[in-house]
This record gives sequence, structure tokens and C-alpha cells, in this order.
Amino acid sequence: MKKDRFHLSRSQRMQLKAFICLLGFLLIILLLAGKLIGVLLHGSETPQEEVPPEEPHIPVVEIIHNIWILEENEEGILVFRDGERDSFGWGNAGGEEQAYRPGEPVREQIADVTLTDGLVTEIKLKKDKINGRILSVDETGVEVEGYGKLPLAADCRGYRLYDSLEMCTAGDIRIGYDFTDLCLEEGKICGILLAKEEAMDYIRVLVKAADYSGLLHAEPVITADTDFTITYGSYDDRKTELHRAGEEITFSGDSPYFESGRVSVVPDVLTGKVILKNVNRSQGTPSYRGRMELLQTKEGIAVINEVLLEEYLYSVVPSEMPAGYPAEALKAQAICARTYAYGHMEHAGYPQYGAHVDDSTSYQVYNNILEQESTTTAVKETYGLLLHTADGALAGTYYYSTSCGMGSDANVWKTAAAPLITYLRAKPLSRAAMAAAMAEPSSPGITEASGETGGEGSEGSEDLGEAFREEAAFAEFILSKNEDDFEADESWYRWTYEVKQLDGDRMLETLKKRYDANSALILTLKDGEYVSEEIRGLGDIREIYVAKRGAGGVADELVIEAEKATYKVISEHNIRYVLNDGKTSVVRQDGRKSGAMALLPSGFFVISTGKKNGNVIGYSLSGGGFGHGVGMSQNGAKEMAKCGWAAGDILAYFYEDCVIKCIYE
Repeated sequence: MKKDRFHLSRSQRMQLKAFICLLGFLLIILLLAGKLIGVLLHGSETPQEEVPPEEPHIPVVEIIHNIWILEENEEGILVFRDGERDSFGWGNAGGEEQAYRPGEPVREQIADVTLTDGLVTEIKLKKDKINGRILSVDETGVEVEGYGKLPLAADCRGYRLYDSLEMCTAGDIRIGYDFTDLCLEEGKICGILLAKEEAMDYIRVLVKAADYSGLLHAEPVITADTDFTITYGSYDDRKTELHRAGEEITFSGDSPYFESGRVSVVPDVLTGKVILKNVNRSQGTPSYRGRMELLQTKEGIAVINEVLLEEYLYSVVPSEMPAGYPAEALKAQAICARTYAYGHMEHAGYPQYGAHVDDSTSYQVYNNILEQESTTTAVKETYGLLLHTADGALAGTYYYSTSCGMGSDANVWKTAAAPLITYLRAKPLSRAAMAAAMAEPSSPGITEASGETGGEGSEGSEDLGEAFREEAAFAEFILSKNEDDFEADESWYRWTYEVKQLDGDRMLETLKKRYDANSALILTLKDGEYVSEEIRGLGDIREIYVAKRGAGGVADELVIEAEKATYKVISEHNIRYVLNDGKTSVVRQDGRKSGAMALLPSGFFVISTGKKNGNVIGYSLSGGGFGHGVGMSQNGAKEMAKCGWAAGDILAYFYEDCVIKCIYE
């Protein structure tokens, strides 16, 4: 075969490879030499990698609405925001070299503040402010005398400016007073400024319909015992009508009086009284001091009596405590009633109507009984006196009718705040216990200089209150009579209640109602634990017993073991409802019977059951006292006063470590 002329021998191929390697080696040498020459010529600098261009800065802009500006200075502004102080420096608006500064003072103002990258670049002051007497407040707006109803902006903020600076809400506005400035923007309230706090002397009472049947009236009929004036219409066109004494005016839903705004009915003399002709109370047809306001709502007409607090008490004290009680007991009641009322003047019960309280047992009974000379004197002799806790807050001056010789504490109501109310303690209401308490070094009674009360509870009193949590100890106490107890001779001191035939259907319905009222206090046993779930059934009842007692021995938890479920009823109030069958009479210790009641007289009782074939067919209670047992026992106060104790002593015993001060000094 003929050889290819391009074919290389083995030795030739080896020589070619050696030549290629030599060329590669020489190329590397040349590259290194070039780099070395560059270093020698340019020093140790190395060429920088190419940096990509920076992206343009996008500023972060934030607008803080309705913030309170405390002050400004060269550095920036100091603000109050969400309950905290904060500061922001001045920024550069619109890329200007000079820092932004407002053209006018911005100290103590509400404003919208624009922050750019955390620095102030714009301030919009809210300078449109109004002030007037606040007539009502609800979730939608605030009614101001002279302006009408003004809506609340969605981003509205409130600030309390007196004392310590704090955030507030519309619910903190004092109804009936002009202590608040309102900042407006586009016709809406954007800022609430609680500017001051002064002593309040008028209370606004929502007068319920006949027989306390409802909050609102269908067609109230009003007159007065003197000439009177009716004022109505819009605030920019108010109209007045003069009427003679005794002339009756009917305010119906379609009355021209309600074309716009509220209607006021005012006697022409200060001592005149307004009469509600179609409202009946225990005294008959009631008449009212002060003035009346009428507000039409979709559900009916609200009738609000604005009256001096002291004159309000003229009608409260005789409605809450018999006028024949000793003067010192009446004075203690007057201070309690005034303190209770003032607390609701600070936080109105019916802000949507512009009322602090109503006239029923939901608050304090007002004008149900005619004014009495003795109770009016008690109010006058305690003029302006309020009960305060040691830290200066108003005391919760709870009171009730009669004790069983023992009181309880605020935990009976199962509220989150109850454990913090340390001045209301379980203690015996006996002469020996009070004498021991008042023997402490102090100045008993109300002193003219300081208005303080003296005396503290005895050390053993609280121990006894705790001891009565035990079933055996409480049973021994409630099934006996202690002659040293202040109320040992009161008819409600001891009572019995015997249900011969248990009504399971009624008990089931009552359980359901109490569950609907507060599902956390009616529990069902499930898998060994009590849980909150809807009440489904009872069937035959196996056991009923008090599973836990509160301070002083009050029933705190009741267990009902039944065929279909086991339930736990929590709180003395619920227990008093569930065990009341609505038809059995309560027999007092003097033998008198009280017919069917809405709930049992008190939660201080022991229970025994009657059974047939292992099922409960009836039960009997042996108990004592009338009321919840927290705070001042009114009949206890009566007996204390008979023993010579002054109003200050009485209050010092029931409300430990509290002091009496005059609000108007």
C-alpha cells in the first residue's frame, strides 16, 4: 500500500508536542513579564473592578395623624404619641439644603406630621377648635351645646392635658360640662383635648318610664308647679315658649318640638319643680328639682333631669335608707351615695343620652320616696364629702341592706379589678369587732381639718373571714345566733327557704339564662374538666352542693350533678338566681314570710337536699342577711349609730384605709 505523504512518524509527533509545549511556556513568561512591567511602571495599584451605578434613593414617607406636639426647638419637635413621648429632627423638604422649619409656633398643638426618612418635612396644624357643654357621646360622635352632633373622625385621637399627660377617648369626656376642647377637620372631630378637671356640681339623671318599665318614654306629659319655659329648635334658631304653672304639655313622637335638637323645660324660678304627670313612683306622681331635657330617639323619648348633686341626694338618701334611721347612719349613707354618684359623673352610665345615671336600682333609687327633713339634713351636714381610697381615687362605696353578722369582699362579682379592691374586706359585724378596730390609735370620725376617718379593721376580722371559707366553720356560724352581732335582732339576720318539690325545667331555663348573661360563669363538666359550653339538659338531679365558698362564707361555686350533665354555677349572684324557684316564700327569723322573689335574699347559706330513689326532689336553705354582703350594711350602720359611733367611724370600719374629703375645697 502507498504511504500518505502527511503521515508523521512517532519521533516526529513527539518533536511536535515538545514544540507546542515550549510555545505555551514562552507565552506564560510573556504574560508575567507584562504584568511585572505594569507594576514597575504604575506602582502597587491594581485595576478596580467596574462598580455598577447606584439605584436612585426612594425616600420613606410617613404621615402621623393627629399627634400632640409638645414643643419645638432647633433640633426638631417633641411629641406625645400612643402614650409615649418621642422626638423627630428636622428634615430637608423637597431636596432643599436648609432644614424644614414651620412658619409659626407649633407648641401644644394637634397636627398631622409628615416624616421623610424619619425626619420632619411638613406639619399641618389642626387649629379649628370649639368648646361647649357636652350633651351626649356615643361611638359615632359628640353632641355639643350650640353646635349639635359632630361626627368622630376614624383617626381621631384624644389627650388628657391636666395632671399627667395621657391618651384618652371620647368615653372620658365629662357629660354636661365644658371641660373639653374639640379639634375639627372637615366638620369631623379629629382631636379630643381634656383641658381641665374641676369639681362638678350637677348630675344628669335618666328618668325611667312608669313603674321603671323602660329607659324611654312614648309620650311624656310635663308641667311644673311654677311658670315654666320650653326651649327647642336648632341652635341657630332656638325658639322659646312660656307656659303657666299647671299647664300640661304632651311631647309625642311627631311633635314639632323635636324638629331639631333637644328640648328643655325649665321652671322660671330656682325653687320650681318639673312634674312628670304620667310617671308613677312610690310617692305618687313625682316632681323634680332642676331642669328637664327631652331627646327623641328611634326607640322613644329620653327624659333627662339635670339637677344639683346635693339636691339629687335629697331624693336619693330617703329612697335608699329609711328616714327614721339615726342621723349618723343617714350621714354615712349620704357620703356613700354622693361618692357613688360622683364616680358616674366622671364616667357616665348613659353617654349616648347624655345622662350619668338612671333613677332605678341599676344605680341609686332617685325620687321614689318624698324628700324628708332628716335625710336632707344629713346631706347638708356632709356637703361635698366624698370617700377616697388611700391613693386618692374615689372609693367604690357599695352597700346593701342587712348582714348575717359577716361581710364579704369584692371578689363576689368575679371582675378583673375585684382582687385589687383591698379596702373592702370580709369581716364580722359585731360590737366586739368594731370596738377592737376603733381602739387603734387614730382620730375616729370626720374631722373638720382634714376630713379623714380613723380606725382600721382588727387583725382577727380578716382571719375569721378566711376561716369561713371552710364549710364546717361557716355552717356552725350560720346555724347559730351571735347576740353580739349588730343585726342579730333584724328580721333578715337569719332566714330559711324550703323547696319541697324541685322544678327541674325551671332550673334548666334559669341555667340557660345565666349562661347567656355570662358564659364564663356557668360551666359544664367534660372529660374531667369544667368548660364553657351551651346548657343542653338536666334530667334527674343527683346532687346539689356548695363546692366553694368565698371570703366570709358566701357561696361562690355551686355544683349541680344531673343525669345528663354536671354544671358548676359561679358567683353568689348566679347561685341566688338558680336556686330560686320563683314561688317559694322566704321565712325570716321573726316568722314573717316574703313571697316569691327574683333571687334569694343572699349567698350566705348552707343547703341540704331531700332525695327519693337517689334523686334530689327538694332542698332547703338556712341562711342570713339580705344583699350581696360587700361594703356597708345599712342596718349594720343603723345599729352602729345607735351604739354611739359617728358617720366617720362607720365608714372607716366598712371601707378600710379610706379618707373623707370635700370635693369643693
